[in-house]
Amino acid sequence: MGANDFAARVRGREKLVGYWVTLDSPAAAERIGRLGYDYVVLDGQHGLIGYQGLMTGLLAIDAGSSIGPRASVGLVRVEANDPTPIGRALDAGAAGVIVPLVDTSGDVARAVRAAKYPPAGVRSFGPMRAALRIGPVPADSDRATVVLAMIETALGLQNVAEICATPGLDGVYVGPSDLSLALGARFPGDPEVDEPFEQAIELIARTAQETGIAAGIHTFDGESAKKRLDQGYTFATVASDLSHLEAIAAAHLQTARS
Repeated sequence: MGANDFAARVRGREKLVGYWVTLDSPAAAERIGRLGYDYVVLDGQHGLIGYQGLMTGLLAIDAGSSIGPRASVGLVRVEANDPTPIGRALDAGAAGVIVPLVDTSGDVARAVRAAKYPPAGVRSFGPMRAALRIGPVPADSDRATVVLAMIETALGLQNVAEICATPGLDGVYVGPSDLSLALGARFPGDPEVDEPFEQAIELIARTAQETGIAAGIHTFDGESAKKRLDQGYTFATVASDLSHLEAIAAAHLQTARS
């Protein structure tokens, strides 16, 4: 699956499943890339990955994808809604960017402009590695890469209709931990906010569907991902390499000592 195919599948609201990577480990990213996920996200905001790590991680995902059961693409959750990290992630070969802390339609418009070449945007031309697989024709790159806006703040939830309707946005992506905190949770997963959290989740999925854009969400296991896809989300990410490494190591330890 090339970047063009992935963008078309996102915009067509196909059901997609991805994985989340926080560690700067190309060998591990390569193994994840060959499993058959539709996409693999490298976390440039909270992950332990610098720019060199993002580039080698994208290389590793492509390498793993080439020998896996189905092709995966690499996405990047950028560190901020700013032209520099957005442009660099796309130059390195990301098939799209997930932009954090989006509060308004104006925030979306800035992200879209940062991801698109003139006249649609302000992205500086220098695709570097991306030119091998996505470009180098600017209009082709604009069509082949996606922009996803995170809904994770109280203001973002309040403005979700306007955010979803912003031209150039391909989809929204729910950050459940921050969204739950925005709803008054004492900690992510606080059961006291279960009801308003589920109402928010349903509102976001419904609004995206009405607007005709993709709706994605971060989940913590395959069962939760399936639940959200059945609920109307069009893509769901299973997270993450670090948390899964810790969980499986703890499980083996408990078994060995039992």
